[in-house]
Amino acid sequence: MSRVAAENQISPFFSMELDDFPRASHGASPSLGQLLKHVGDVRKEATGDGGETPLHHHQVLDMGDESLENPRSLPFVLSFTNLTYSVKIRRKFSLSGMFTGQSNRLGAATLSEPDGGENLFTRTKTLLNDISGEAREGEVLAVLGASGSGKSTLIDALANRIAKGSLKGKVSLNGEVLESRLLKVISAYVMQDDLLFPMLTVEETLMFAAEFRLPRALSESKKKMRVQALIDQLGLRNASKTIIGDEGHRGVSGGERRRVSIGIDIVHDPIILFLDEPTSGLDSTSAFMVVKVLQRIAQSGSIVVMSVHQPSYRILGLLDRLLFLSRGQTVFSGSPGQLPSYFAEFGRPIPDSENKTEFALDLIRELEGSPGGTKSLVEFNKSWQTMKHSAHYRSPTDIRHVVPLQEAISASISRGKLVSGATNNDASPNSMVPTFANPIWIEMAVLAKRSMKNARRMPELFGIRLGAVVVTGFILATMFWNLDNTPKGVQERLGFIAFAMSTTFYTCADALPVFLQERYIFMRETAYNAYRRSSYVLSHSLVALPALVFLSTAFSAITFWAVGLDGGLSGFLFYFLIIFASFWAGSSFVTFLSGVVPHVMLGYTIVVAILAYFLLFSGFFINRNRIPDYWIWFHYMSLVKYPYEAVMQNEFQDPTKCFVRGVQIFDNSPLASVPAALKVKLLGSMSETLGMTITRTTCLTTGSDLLKQQGVTQLSKWNCLWITVAWGFLFRILFYFSLLIGSKNKRR
Repeated sequence: MSRVAAENQISPFFSMELDDFPRASHGASPSLGQLLKHVGDVRKEATGDGGETPLHHHQVLDMGDESLENPRSLPFVLSFTNLTYSVKIRRKFSLSGMFTGQSNRLGAATLSEPDGGENLFTRTKTLLNDISGEAREGEVLAVLGASGSGKSTLIDALANRIAKGSLKGKVSLNGEVLESRLLKVISAYVMQDDLLFPMLTVEETLMFAAEFRLPRALSESKKKMRVQALIDQLGLRNASKTIIGDEGHRGVSGGERRRVSIGIDIVHDPIILFLDEPTSGLDSTSAFMVVKVLQRIAQSGSIVVMSVHQPSYRILGLLDRLLFLSRGQTVFSGSPGQLPSYFAEFGRPIPDSENKTEFALDLIRELEGSPGGTKSLVEFNKSWQTMKHSAHYRSPTDIRHVVPLQEAISASISRGKLVSGATNNDASPNSMVPTFANPIWIEMAVLAKRSMKNARRMPELFGIRLGAVVVTGFILATMFWNLDNTPKGVQERLGFIAFAMSTTFYTCADALPVFLQERYIFMRETAYNAYRRSSYVLSHSLVALPALVFLSTAFSAITFWAVGLDGGLSGFLFYFLIIFASFWAGSSFVTFLSGVVPHVMLGYTIVVAILAYFLLFSGFFINRNRIPDYWIWFHYMSLVKYPYEAVMQNEFQDPTKCFVRGVQIFDNSPLASVPAALKVKLLGSMSETLGMTITRTTCLTTGSDLLKQQGVTQLSKWNCLWITVAWGFLFRILFYFSLLIGSKNKRR
């Protein structure tokens, strides 16, 4: 009650028209639609024209109304019992210790029997050791401790971010063990790093989050109202039209960025909110504002669990429960008001002039540096907790009946929370909320819209790629200008085709950083079912197509007629199609590598090397018939092989077109420099020997002969085209599996 009253003093809009707010039957809280409608009505009354919303939120109105008149009877309680988590780390060896008798630690390890799975090369490090506690709806639980104490590990354990089987203990909600699928839907996790698209505004970022997390049944206007209310709750009204920004673009401040990160994860009103050090890197005022927002979220009917390094005095006043850790063990668990009595009973009273948490953390560090460590404080905490519960620490009015999880979720949905699951009333808690808020085509549309908006805000990325293709095409066009049909022209055509096809793949390498830059945004969004991985892959593929069509058109138009390629209009259309297929396959290949390789420079190295191998085995440098049997498999895996052979057949498919006539047979031989009259005499001698007439105009080599000489005889040009397109689809499928396997984002 006191905190609600204090909140109402901060903003007069919190208490506005609470008595007039429409109520559901039987004293239940209003539905989401009523809440959103009320937000709009209050906004219009406050501004007169439906302008900016004062600092209020439909959930805060709900909380205030219910807490003032009808105490909550269906609270959520997140309990965790005996959580233990260990990892194996490699031992560090010292050569001097191995070959001298100065170091006895290694010798002891080898002589004694290993404990807990330890051996000569690894040792076990316990990150969490028998941690227990609870977090209640409407409260903020803060996990405190020095660096390395296990704060982030505990948050990960509660948020199911540790692989099953590695974590021992139990995590339950209202006494029922939380399954991974349900936890993903009813909770949200805010990472320590702010992973946001820099060129989107604050409002756009939250709107995209709403389109992902809110169901299709909710109208666009209600989604916008939800976002506007969220902007006011987060205190971001003045920055709503400002881009997020990055190193090269000025944007919002650090505190505002952190609040946006929180906002995108609470847009659907999760029951449980986990945060990993949300105040790190912020000044005291920004940190206070962030925690103030978290307090409002908790009071709206959520459980908030956060880790914090060292809270200020003002922040401490916003926290409801504290859990101090030291090297993975609990050294205090209780309310901030219990800190003085706790440490006084321990024999180290907190001076009145000192910050309670700073004193506690300093004492813990002091004990960690002592010979006995924090063992005495850990044991004292256990006895103190036992004494506290046996002495009936909780008053009778504080004891709350914990109802089954199904009823609690139903009550939460009726209050307007978890709107993404408000359409399902199945009996099972797991089926009460859908896995995803929207069908796959809605997710694809939103993802495509966001990608295109990002691309429009950064046109220089496509401009650089287009410039590279145009410059390359211009150089090739002017270098191989209007080639003739002589034997030398044939060799030049082969060189142009091989270089042009390989260039299309090399220019696709700039697609590598695209996914690498948004990899962690993707992992954060898919970890809690904002959208499907398949939706991301499909939308990523569709959004890339218009750019590939434009690049293919530019390159084809610049080079086809300038070089003098054969086939007329139909030949140009096929040339365009194979260039487009090459861009498609190359882009898909690079996209797949970006899902496998985590670093840009490593990715570029691998792309350049593999594409060089593809060109080597394409059949240009060495014919297929001459490739050794133990390397022939690489020839058929070469992406350059199929477009190279397709363009070869498109160029030399006319059986009536001649490329070597009469004396031109000597052009690529040592006899090329002899006089023309002597070449004619040589042709006459050859005619007599072969028993056939060979004149200066006799056709000796046609396009079909050239294809046979190059070993291009197995596939038709259309088959080469379809195979190139199929390679692109294959790499997109492999990209999907790489995301499926590599983005689980869980500790082992």
